Amino acid sequence: MEVKKQILLKQIGAKIAYYRTLRDMSQSELAKRVYLSRSALSRIERGKYHDNVSVITLSDIAEALQIDITLLVTFNEMEKQMWWNPLPSELKDDEEEESEDENSVASVPAEHQKGI
Repeated sequence: MEVKKQILLKQIGAKIAYYRTLRDMSQSELAKRVYLSRSALSRIERGKYHDNVSVITLSDIAEALQIDITLLVTFNEMEKQMWWNPLPSELKDDEEEESEDENSVASVPAEHQKGI
């Protein structure tokens, strides 16, 4: 998969994890609300979900988190720069599964905290 797409999916996943954590919700609880397995949600949060996440799934997740879907798919200039200037670690094809920490916290810029 191309690097830009990998980074985009990881950014969306990080935002999901961030807002889930702000809601003090476990992966299991959110997954149950959107009719996904916890492992599927974990892969989405890590940007590893079949190299794609449907708009319907993102909409369901946003609704369960009580946020507008645009918070998950809107990126500021700094975030967009990551698509064009990836870190060296993003350039290699990462086949290893990362830890599936149920309550991992992701960093999301303050402007994405609106509407929470």
